[in-house]
Amino acid sequence: MKLKGLIYQLPKYFKNTILAFVIMVNIGFFTGLFFIENTTNLKPVGIQEQYLGNENKQDAIEMKFKKPQKEMLTLIHNHILSLSVLFLIMASLLAITGINKKIKVFLMIEPFVSLLLTFGGLYIVWYGVLWFSYVVILSGTLMMLSFLATSILIVKALFKNSQ
Repeated sequence: MKLKGLIYQLPKYFKNTILAFVIMVNIGFFTGLFFIENTTNLKPVGIQEQYLGNENKQDAIEMKFKKPQKEMLTLIHNHILSLSVLFLIMASLLAITGINKKIKVFLMIEPFVSLLLTFGGLYIVWYGVLWFSYVVILSGTLMMLSFLATSILIVKALFKNSQ
């Protein structure tokens, strides 16, 4: 079955539905990033304090306590399941575009690797391996960039007439 370029052949109403979907998931995804920036300042120490607490820090503006294991497992479970489905849908849409196969394959697989490293990494940080917060930042950044690139490529393909 030929998938490359199939998106160009879709009816306009379905392309509009895909566009609405991509816009909405980007709003949700980037709202989550604003939340992360607000709770961690996008810094390793912020990640450590968010999940391990800061009750020993005398000058803390906001008191934080170590998350219980049940809460960590719920956070990891919810994010891995929901983002896996989101990334599968986005990868499926990207698969039917006409972009370069190597770029396409990278952008289809990378978010899953980063998802595992980011949320698995949070559990490792919670376990006390503090240097892993750098891996969490790196993988989270790569996940965000690949999601954004995938979104842009899908939207560009929607507005392209045919190939």
